[in-house]
Amino acid sequence: MAVIRDTMPAFELFQPTSVDATLALLNQHHGEAWVLAGGLDSFDWLKDRVKRPSVVIDIGGVEELRGVRTTAGGIEIGAGTTLTEVARHPDILSGYGLLAEAAGVVASPQIRNQGTIGGNLAQDTRCWYYRDGWECYRAGGNICYADTPTAMNREHAILGADRCVAVNPSDTAGALVALDASMVIRNRGGERVVAAENFFVGPSIDITRMNVLKPGDLLTAIRIPSTWAGARFYFEKVRDRQVWDFALVSVSSAIRVSGDRIEEARVVVNGVAARPWRARGVEDGLRGQTIAEDMARLAGETAILDAKPLAHNAYKVPLMRNLVMRSIRDAEA
Repeated sequence: MAVIRDTMPAFELFQPTSVDATLALLNQHHGEAWVLAGGLDSFDWLKDRVKRPSVVIDIGGVEELRGVRTTAGGIEIGAGTTLTEVARHPDILSGYGLLAEAAGVVASPQIRNQGTIGGNLAQDTRCWYYRDGWECYRAGGNICYADTPTAMNREHAILGADRCVAVNPSDTAGALVALDASMVIRNRGGERVVAAENFFVGPSIDITRMNVLKPGDLLTAIRIPSTWAGARFYFEKVRDRQVWDFALVSVSSAIRVSGDRIEEARVVVNGVAARPWRARGVEDGLRGQTIAEDMARLAGETAILDAKPLAHNAYKVPLMRNLVMRSIRDAEA
């Protein structure tokens, strides 16, 4: 279908200055409101006129949602904190460098200065069929246009596909899953805390959403426990261009070592499925092992056992294998 790219559709704009005021507006305009933080993902949707909300709630002025705070159990990052702040904050750099590195390669410096970590986590998939307004499964239709004989699917899923083959586009998502982070979500009924791994959903759970946020919900903070502070980390993002582009495949790993043995490991790959893909088979195989070339190579082979490439993205299989291998072999404290 053709997409009209001219002026944005008209909407009513609200600019609350507190979380409570934001939640009141979300409750008042239940299901009709669009939450705008940095606006990088939002303005794409609005300018292309694919999304036409009647109400937009700009939370850029809610100071409660910004900043990095040290807690008894780790750190807490406000969802409205910019990616630049996350990448440069001394507490994140010293204990949770994996997240700092992931945040520091999102798009371009200008976008990181404006974009927020909450927005990076909650953004929708970049599948061009879906974003151009085609009525696919994710948009409520009965077909996945990216999974047809003539489809353009070079950037789509090789794991966990269930009708929809779109992938999660967030650079920080995999790092937070590897760090065992939790997402703090508030609505008018109260607060709930969801593990980062469970915050993202695949099409088998809900094909119309990429995360657990529902109308009325607001992601307010990300909590990272001290459990993985100072572990051995590795992050790598492979993309077509070194700036701006979304990942073709990325890997995030966190490894705790006791003596010369791996005590615990988390290995998360993104850009290969609708949600950050935790390689549990790899993690299980690493426990109790020493870091060595042959062990890292075996981990890479284990990671791709269930891969099912589409017509044009088979290159992601060896790419994922090699990234997982490097994430173990080259992880640094």
